[in-house]
Amino acid sequence: MSLSHAGKNRIALSAICLIALMFGLEISSVPVILPTLEKALHGNFSDMQWIMNAYTLACTTVLMAAGTVADRYGRKRVLIVGVVLFGLTSLVCGLAQSAPVLIVSRFLQGLAGGAMLICQLAVLSHQFQEGKERSKAFAIWGVVFGMGLGFGPIIGGAIVALSSWQWVFLVHVPLAVVALALVLGSVEESSDPDAKKLDLPGIVTLSLAVFGLTYFITQGPGLGFASPAAIGILVATVASFAVFLWVEKINPHPMFDFSVFRIRNFSGSIIGSIGMNFSFWPFMIYLPIYFQSGLGYDAVTAGSALLAYTLPTLVLPPLAERLSLRYRPGLVIPSGLFVIGLGFMAMRYGSGVEHASWLTLLPGCLLAGIGLGLTNTPVTNTTTGSVSSARAGMASGMDMSARLITLAINIALMGFILLEGIHSYLRNTLSASLDAPQLRAVAEKIAAGSFNALTQDFPALSQADPSGTAVHAALVQSFGLVMLYGGIGVWVLAGISLLIFGNGKPSARASGLKTEESMCS
Repeated sequence: MSLSHAGKNRIALSAICLIALMFGLEISSVPVILPTLEKALHGNFSDMQWIMNAYTLACTTVLMAAGTVADRYGRKRVLIVGVVLFGLTSLVCGLAQSAPVLIVSRFLQGLAGGAMLICQLAVLSHQFQEGKERSKAFAIWGVVFGMGLGFGPIIGGAIVALSSWQWVFLVHVPLAVVALALVLGSVEESSDPDAKKLDLPGIVTLSLAVFGLTYFITQGPGLGFASPAAIGILVATVASFAVFLWVEKINPHPMFDFSVFRIRNFSGSIIGSIGMNFSFWPFMIYLPIYFQSGLGYDAVTAGSALLAYTLPTLVLPPLAERLSLRYRPGLVIPSGLFVIGLGFMAMRYGSGVEHASWLTLLPGCLLAGIGLGLTNTPVTNTTTGSVSSARAGMASGMDMSARLITLAINIALMGFILLEGIHSYLRNTLSASLDAPQLRAVAEKIAAGSFNALTQDFPALSQADPSGTAVHAALVQSFGLVMLYGGIGVWVLAGISLLIFGNGKPSARASGLKTEESMCS
């Protein structure tokens, strides 16, 4: 007995939502287990950064390429390949016995995740073409994707408490099998006969530039920023980015068409994308370390405390849409960024009080989550809605790339600020008891959340700081610096976004560009 069209659509929506849930969980459940991974895999602070950044960088690398390949060879086909590879790489992640193996596995998992992400939207757009049905499907998908991001921390903490860290990755294996079965039986194949050629030079040069900058930030302290190796990496990074700009300018089918930046709404919303991923999402990598090491919470309690940070992002989007329609995105997006910054400043104050706890951080966490909820949906809708329908896919790809690139770079930058802040504090207070290499090693252990073995690995530390006061103070003060960086940075971007949006009326040049786009489409 064959399923009706409506029945197939319901199953297809279930499949896409399950895939979205897997992708969201993989982003937000891993940060809460990083302190556990550091101990279990005997890794260092840099390893923990790369466990997160390998996934992000891989998603960025494959995103635009997967979209082009899916348009040409079939969205369902590429989605199936992505789900299979995601399940297999999740299995490898769960079986990893060392940090380097997990980092490589996470990169491969990110490649599969990026392909899944870009195909989800294309499949939904083809499967649900009627206006009301389409809106409902995208709304359900958005809620489920948000649930994966929002509840990931507590789910990750619960898995570690009830079983082991391996199951944070292994859980995706049976989920991928179920998702694959649902996709095979319900999703319709679709493609674009006019799909453009793959912009391989653009993909390679941009990926090298982002990887180079991230590597320079994370490895610079160890190499020495003025060392020939570090300078060589920086020169290669700048050269890669310069070649990327040149390639995109001469390519008849560029991955990034920079002419769309003449449209105020597009440019203003892209700054909104950068703002959200400048502070909110990268800080979620480090906030569990503060809850567990700074406040002494276990993984479950830390995951529960993170709900105040993530849950507002689920409930605010409908309000954000209404506000955008009433007051225009050019006001709502900068306002949302400003509220995120306000949340970071409140968290900084709450972390610095004498008896800090999750309650003292609660107002700041809520404000940051509210700001993200006000910004996220208007940014997505404005980015794609400010260009013609023929270029919506390219605009969406540029939006997602801006988010992931900013996320990768700021995971590295926040880690650098945290580590250097701790190192500076220890150098000022304990330099008489520990030499320079020991101070650096202790700082890396503290930044990674590994407190238990400090006195065993560094006997001189137990004599210089028997109560652990200096160690704790170094962590708290440095987290305050990270929060300050996140708050000021997102405020600056809010101001830039507001200036770019202007009074909401597109310039004559942008209007002409959009008219030309409409004629071409």
